Amino acid sequence: MGIALAPALLHEVRVIDPAVESLADLPLYIAERSPNRTVVRHCRGDGFVDISGLDFLERIRDLSSGLRRLGLAVGDRVAVIAESRPEWCITDLAVLTAGGVTVPVYPTLTSGQVCSILGDCAAKIAVVSNRAQIEKIAAVRAQLTGLATVVVMDADGPAWPEGVLTLADVAARGHTHLNASAIEGHLRVERAIGVTREAVATIIYTSGTTGEPKGVMLTHRNVLCNVEAAVEVLGVTDEDVALSFLPPSHAFERMVLYTYLYAGATIAFAESPETVARDMVNVRPTLMTAVPRVFEKLYARIHDRVAHASAIRQSIFRWAMGVSGRRSARVRSGRPVGALLTLQNRLADVLVFHAIREATGGRLRVLVSGSAPLPRMIAEFFDAVGLTIIEGYGLTEASPVLTVNPPDRPKFGTVGRALPGVELRVAKDGEILARGPNIMRGYYNRPEATRAALDPDGWLHTGDIGKLDAEGYLTITDRKEDLILTSVGKSVAPQPIENALKRHPLIAEAVVVGDRRKFIAALLVPDFPVLERRLAALGRPRGTRDALVVRADVLALFQEAVDAVNATLAHFETIKRFALLPSEFTIDGGEVTPTMKVKRRVVEERWRAAIEKLYEDTGSG
Repeated sequence: MGIALAPALLHEVRVIDPAVESLADLPLYIAERSPNRTVVRHCRGDGFVDISGLDFLERIRDLSSGLRRLGLAVGDRVAVIAESRPEWCITDLAVLTAGGVTVPVYPTLTSGQVCSILGDCAAKIAVVSNRAQIEKIAAVRAQLTGLATVVVMDADGPAWPEGVLTLADVAARGHTHLNASAIEGHLRVERAIGVTREAVATIIYTSGTTGEPKGVMLTHRNVLCNVEAAVEVLGVTDEDVALSFLPPSHAFERMVLYTYLYAGATIAFAESPETVARDMVNVRPTLMTAVPRVFEKLYARIHDRVAHASAIRQSIFRWAMGVSGRRSARVRSGRPVGALLTLQNRLADVLVFHAIREATGGRLRVLVSGSAPLPRMIAEFFDAVGLTIIEGYGLTEASPVLTVNPPDRPKFGTVGRALPGVELRVAKDGEILARGPNIMRGYYNRPEATRAALDPDGWLHTGDIGKLDAEGYLTITDRKEDLILTSVGKSVAPQPIENALKRHPLIAEAVVVGDRRKFIAALLVPDFPVLERRLAALGRPRGTRDALVVRADVLALFQEAVDAVNATLAHFETIKRFALLPSEFTIDGGEVTPTMKVKRRVVEERWRAAIEKLYEDTGSG
């Protein structure tokens, strides 16, 4: 069957506190441990809106009761369509404590996509963030015959459409009912009987890079096993402060929110994705999760600033990186650092790295990267700066984390070791298989798809290709379905090549093509602001995007980037031709998922003419 992880890594996850039998127990658990301490914080300008443990419980309790008054019964589905904000978390836990099932929906989806998800899961209630989301539902409401109520989080603004309730109104109804009930104690959450670990907690629709999204059914047990293992591996405590800005609709961010709450950490929600830089300085987090693109952009921004600095500053930066890189390599390999290198590193920190860390608040001890591969160069750069990024791996069907790099022993270029309780194997064809208490119950209303993903022995077929080393560290090489087979019989993994291309500051996105062709080619999306600065530095004229992507001097700049990557590849993997695209890949355009994963098939179809031109007069078939 392939290579299995060492048995020592396969021990059962321990339950940290038996008081938390299901996710529905979290609100009371938090309130009893931290009644007056801030557990949730919302960034607003340069200030905060704080919510204590007791206030958090009361808000969840009132809303949960109010949802019941709207007819929410055990097992009913509630769609939540909203950006990252405290109300998302409160609504989610209110649904769970009422015995309902939360269905997260990305607010960036179109009306048609929202209709598809709400119709498939037969959502009874939809809780949305604002008027824009109400309008999406209104456009398809006639098709959603099972949708009884729409609730909006925003409380101010013009009058809401008829039949739309505010979250505050629903909570007020619940509060009135609880006050009138003699059986409700001050701290008790009104909870459906039978909310156990085996009950379905959520249905999460996969982002669908290759096909129609499927609803992944996760139980309370699935998610809590992941939460408990994450607390154990990452060492999250009640002294931590976490900054959250990724959409909770994504399984990764939602699981870490549960992890923070479970461990007693304070969650600070950024005001918006655009204010993250400001909010980091104000919040001074110790923990943060992000997707690789966030780190890649920060890496490119730092290097772009260095490129435009004086020659002396550039020399100092290169010297500092060399010193810190050597120190990091010695620390990671267990070798002594030495007095001279220690002294040099302190000087490098004063001259260069301290300022970079202060821009993140100065207290970050753990940065977690997930959702997509993190280039090794990026991980090593930030480790040298003193900001260690812990890369993990998983998928929605695994609740979602399967592996994570130990904070004290990360291996850059890998996605770490299996979480406690998780088994991993690599099949003969290289596919990664996983088994454990965090593996989904199945796909909602998709028995055939469930059988295809889960074999009779409980192994989840991930669709990813990878390998395990002797210490159990996993390396992902590609998606099984993305492998390119050239017309001369060579198999090429596109993702490592694409990641190498995107490390160049000029390249924002890259898609490698060549399936059933004689050679490999690439579609490149320039980072246009960086390109404009480069042209200005060279004294060359600007132009429209359509003009820039075909200009000979611009193509020459990108040829240099492609040549540098080609120098690291086998001959059959090298990029023989490339095309520059005049527009970025967007969610609205359908080229990327809400988690910014490129939809390869959509891109290839949309830019079919550009691809065909790359292969003109080459005799390829």
